[in-house]
Amino acid sequence: MPAACAEKAPAKINLTLRIIGRRADGYHDIDSLVAFAGVGDILTFTTGRAMMLTVRGPTAAAAGEPAENLVLKAARALAERIEGLTLGHFALSKRLPVAAGLGGGSADAAAALRILARVNALALDDPRVMQAARATGADVPVCLDPRTQRMRGVGEVLSEPLKLPRMPAVLVNPGVSLATKDVFAALDPVAQPAQSTQPARAAANLLDEITHGHNDLEAPAIELVPVIADVLAVLRALAGCRLARMSGSGASCFGLFDSTQAAACAARRLRAGYPDWWVRATTLGA
Repeated sequence: MPAACAEKAPAKINLTLRIIGRRADGYHDIDSLVAFAGVGDILTFTTGRAMMLTVRGPTAAAAGEPAENLVLKAARALAERIEGLTLGHFALSKRLPVAAGLGGGSADAAAALRILARVNALALDDPRVMQAARATGADVPVCLDPRTQRMRGVGEVLSEPLKLPRMPAVLVNPGVSLATKDVFAALDPVAQPAQSTQPARAAANLLDEITHGHNDLEAPAIELVPVIADVLAVLRALAGCRLARMSGSGASCFGLFDSTQAAACAARRLRAGYPDWWVRATTLGA
């Protein structure tokens, strides 16, 4: 049993996000193609008798009280399902913006579950691990195995990992937090077509889907936070940008670029022109 270990918690990017319809319980069914970035938070763990969490890093102040963090919620959810679970001290290096549409909190929680599974000799596909992920939050299951996947339902229906070429990208947050519930509340009522039962698509078709896809939450998010439209316009105007779109419920956006060099150059220009924005050059997919 390792005494200490660490896990990356990569940013989750909704390459496409389609609202299928509103359910009777008030939640929405979605269909979203999800990839993970090369940037994210870092979670470390040391075994011990008492479970606790410390949070540090450039965006730690916005992460709220550690006692309410999803890392501890996930750990408690797993402990409720497994008697005698080995716990300990988590230390989170918080680098992603909070409430930003990048799944930072969910990625942190998923990293905690991966650590606890490893420390306690549990398989990651142990049903109790997935149950704990679902009990923690809608985006935690897809973050449990941070590879390109399609998520449906309210996040609980996941495809097998999909093959997607690595794509150079720039992530941008204009320094604005946006609550998911507020964006869904601003969403116009939509019809509820039958959910797709098509199998996972080949990589070439996935690229075509990304190119011609969209994010149904983009319009209501822009109504709440108009600067999102400015971010998208700035990204689209940069040399080498093939596509720009909002991720999740915002306010973060991503731009896909022709090359890693073009993405790095674009990130430098953005930091110089918009010093208050959070900007990272990265890659998506694997």
